[in-house]
Amino acid sequence: MLEPDLLDSSYYRPLAQLLRAMDQEVERLYTSRGMTIRSRFVGPLITLSRRGPLTVKDLAIAQEVSHSAMSQTVASMTKAGLVRTEPGEDARSRVVIPTDEANELIPLLRAEWRSTEAVTRALDGEIAHPIMRAVEAINAALEKKSFRERLEEALAENLRSES
Repeated sequence: MLEPDLLDSSYYRPLAQLLRAMDQEVERLYTSRGMTIRSRFVGPLITLSRRGPLTVKDLAIAQEVSHSAMSQTVASMTKAGLVRTEPGEDARSRVVIPTDEANELIPLLRAEWRSTEAVTRALDGEIAHPIMRAVEAINAALEKKSFRERLEEALAENLRSES
């Protein structure tokens, strides 16, 4: 039997679709309560509620995302009326402060986060091959040889076969 052409494949697409579907379910939970809040706002808002106002940089570090990604999230949260920003200690930094509207949402956001974590962990425990064990195994393999190194080797081989 012939191997499929990898141009017709996207191996991790089902995983990305699963995570996107779960994320959409969380957003539907908010919508069903008459709220329009993006799920990507929840983590930063909870962090701000726990730690107080933070710079965009510190919020990005706390959420383990790039400064650019957090800057875009803060801009969206500002537009949604959930945060405001003030100049930081230096001219380039901005401090992110939750609005009263965001503070009113915090109890529900915290409860949803805890619920989502509990349900996700329980779901992982229900299946024969827990996803988090697979993630740990993949990370361990990548520590031995990075994805970039593996990709460079495969690319070199594919370039040779394309010639």
